[in-house]
Amino acid sequence: MTFLKKFRKAGRGGRKNKISGLDSLEELSIPTNFICPITLDLMKDPVTLSTGITYDRESIERWLEAGSKTCPVTNQALTTAARDLIIPNHAIRKMIQGWCVENKSHGVERIPTPRIPVSPSQVSDICARMEGAAQRGDDVKCAEFLERIKVWGKESERNKKCIRENGGGGALAACFEIFSGFSGAKHADLLKDLLSVLTWMFPVGEEGRSKLGAKTSLRCMAWFLNGEDLSAIQNALIVLKELLHLDQNYANALLETNQDIPQALFNAVKVPICPSDKTTTKASLTVIYHMITSQPNGKTVISNLLAAGLISVLLEILVDADKNICQTALAVLDGICSTQEGREKACNHPLTMPLLVKKIMRVSEVGTELCISTIWKLCKGEDERAAIEALELGAFQKLLVVLQVGCGEKAKEKATELLKLMNLYKDRVECLDSSTGFKYLKRSY
Repeated sequence: MTFLKKFRKAGRGGRKNKISGLDSLEELSIPTNFICPITLDLMKDPVTLSTGITYDRESIERWLEAGSKTCPVTNQALTTAARDLIIPNHAIRKMIQGWCVENKSHGVERIPTPRIPVSPSQVSDICARMEGAAQRGDDVKCAEFLERIKVWGKESERNKKCIRENGGGGALAACFEIFSGFSGAKHADLLKDLLSVLTWMFPVGEEGRSKLGAKTSLRCMAWFLNGEDLSAIQNALIVLKELLHLDQNYANALLETNQDIPQALFNAVKVPICPSDKTTTKASLTVIYHMITSQPNGKTVISNLLAAGLISVLLEILVDADKNICQTALAVLDGICSTQEGREKACNHPLTMPLLVKKIMRVSEVGTELCISTIWKLCKGEDERAAIEALELGAFQKLLVVLQVGCGEKAKEKATELLKLMNLYKDRVECLDSSTGFKYLKRSY
């Protein structure tokens, strides 16, 4: 098979300079048995199915994970056992490595010997041993087992998936609950390491969720949030975000463990832990959203956050945030405007309505619905300023377009109600072009 300057395209990761020798060649011929039948690329980790056909591990695993139950080349049906049995082809791999060495002068790099992926039985065994060590209070052994899991996870995404699917999340959650029950900061380092691995363990299963939602676990994460270790704060936020996504009821339990949690969350949003990484900001906003929409403490949390200045911070985020962060910030703002105090604070800020109108149809479908919901809440108040300001900013025309292109039923109802409400003030807005759609108000949307 002819491999037409495949390696010349590999400029990513700094390889371009190392393989510049290929520029002097017209083509580079590669033996056919070195090529993966699926991707037609040089195999890096050749493995063989029960049908005798060799593929690159990554491509055949992707094929099987997509639900395919046949061998791509022979179309022969594969049993469940056969799909799970993927045998490394060491002979082909060594031949490929030898070929790479022979063509080193052409800029071809030797493919490194791949690590053998972790197996389900290995994961189950290490998880059981780690839980046993935790129950005995043996933090040293537990740390050793955790380090092995971390190493496996760093090797490949496949390993991470295998660990998640074979009890890794539940085991780590159980260990976290046990060691968080000790007084003081005796096991702070171990708990911090457990949190860092738990960030990629979700979903953790029902048992793991209950362990992380236990009072001792929540109290420990609250302690990290109010601390000064930035990496621990970041990991605690990510774990809490995932936990509350599974069950919002833990929001009240978290607040009961530490009344300073809202302020810690606000600080993480106002001054991002890592400005270049938006993960923490999104996690903080998500946790805030779950707390302000929870009962019965939601109103208290909103009041505390408003006093801290959350409205201004949210609007600053909306100015230039990416779509993902912007949508979450809009959800928080919409939640805040569910209370009278929140609506008053939002109406009194000069940027609230301009940004809400501007973001309609500029973020996402969900973002548009959140904008409409928040504007509806502001305009439904007794103060007519919000409706008039929305008119002046062109909200009427945008709402008409939203109805024309389609939206959810709830958004549709609110948009229609807003249009009728704004129609009451149309004569008081000089800059509004009445030809843009008032005549369509009587039509059913």
